[in-house]
Amino acid sequence: MLSKEFLKGRGAQKNTSNRFLEHVFETRDDFLEFCRLEGEEAESNKTKYIPIFPKTIVNKVDSPDVGMMYSMNPYQGCEHGCIYCYARNTHEYWGYSAGLDFERSILVKKSAPELLEAKIKHKKWKAQTIVLSGNTDCYQPAEQKFGITRKCLEVFLKYKHPVGIITKNSLVLRDLDILKELNEHQLVGVNVSVTTLSEKTRRILEPRTASIGKRLQTIKTLSENNIPVNAMLAPIIPGINSHELLPLAKAVADDGALSFGLTVVRLNGAIGQLFSDWIKKTMPDRAEKVLHQIQDCHGGTVNDSRFGTRTKGEGKIAEQIHEMAQIAKKRYFKGKTFPPLNSELHEQYKDGQMKLF
Repeated sequence: MLSKEFLKGRGAQKNTSNRFLEHVFETRDDFLEFCRLEGEEAESNKTKYIPIFPKTIVNKVDSPDVGMMYSMNPYQGCEHGCIYCYARNTHEYWGYSAGLDFERSILVKKSAPELLEAKIKHKKWKAQTIVLSGNTDCYQPAEQKFGITRKCLEVFLKYKHPVGIITKNSLVLRDLDILKELNEHQLVGVNVSVTTLSEKTRRILEPRTASIGKRLQTIKTLSENNIPVNAMLAPIIPGINSHELLPLAKAVADDGALSFGLTVVRLNGAIGQLFSDWIKKTMPDRAEKVLHQIQDCHGGTVNDSRFGTRTKGEGKIAEQIHEMAQIAKKRYFKGKTFPPLNSELHEQYKDGQMKLF
C-alpha cells in the first residue's frame, strides 16, 4: 500500500545532495507550511528540457561488465524515472541531484547527429558498434519532442555503420522504416528492457515507461520484421521481480527475442538512499526484507563496485537467480542466437556514398 507521502508519476521521491557541490539545498518544514498557506507549490513537478552543447557525443566504455565498447546519449537525465537506474549518479556531474532532478531536468543534445557524423567520418575511425544509449534511454518521452535519436539513426544508415539500441519504450517502432533498412545490411540490433509482467509493479518501479504489454508487442513487431532483439531482464531485484525470471524469459521468447541478459540490482552512489526512501513509501510491509536480500547479494551492502561481480552478485540468492537464468536459456532459447553486427561496410561509405574505386 502506497504511503500518503508518495509522489505519483515519479520514481525518486526526493532530491539527494550532490556530492560535488559545496552547499546543500534543504526544503524546510516552515517553508512548506508557508507555501500551503499561500496556496503555492513549493516546487514544480513539471519536466524541464535544457539544451546543452557538448563537444563530443561518442563515448568509449571502459567497463568490462557492460558488454559494449562505444555508446552515445542524446539526452542526459531520463523522464522514465526508474528508481534503480545506475545512470542517476551521472546527473551529479552536471550539477543536479540524482533524485527528482534526474527525472525533471532533462539535458538535450540537439547537435548529437552532427557530432556523430563527424566522428564516424574521421579518417582514423574504425567501425565498431555504437550503442544508443549506454546511459539514459534514447526513446524516453523527450524523443517525441526533439527526434534526435531518429536523426542519429539516419546518420548510421547513411554511412552504413553498425548501431545497437537499448530501450524500454515502444516509441522505437516509430523508426521501424529506418531499422528495416539498417537490418538489410545487418547493421542494427535492439535490446528491449522488460523487468516485470506486473503492471502494478511497473507503475511504481518505472513510472513513465511503456506498459509491459506494449514492450512485449514491441519485441514481437521487431521480430516479425526480422530485426534481432535481445531482452534485458534487468535488474533482477530480490523480493520484487526475482520470482518472475522464468515467466519473463518465456514471455519474451514467445514474442521472438533471440536472447536475454540480466543483472542483479546494485544500489551505487546516491541510488541506495533514493531506493531505500522509495521502497519504504511504496512497499513498507516488505521494505526491510528486500533491502536485506539485496545486501545478501553484495557482501552485506547494497552496492559492490568490483568489476566482474558488481552486476552478477554473490551469495545464495544471486546463485539461485543465475541458476534460474540457465534453466530459462535451455528451456526457452535453445538454438537461438543473437547475430553479430556488420562492421565491414562502413569504410566504403565514409564519404556518404559507396566508393567505386
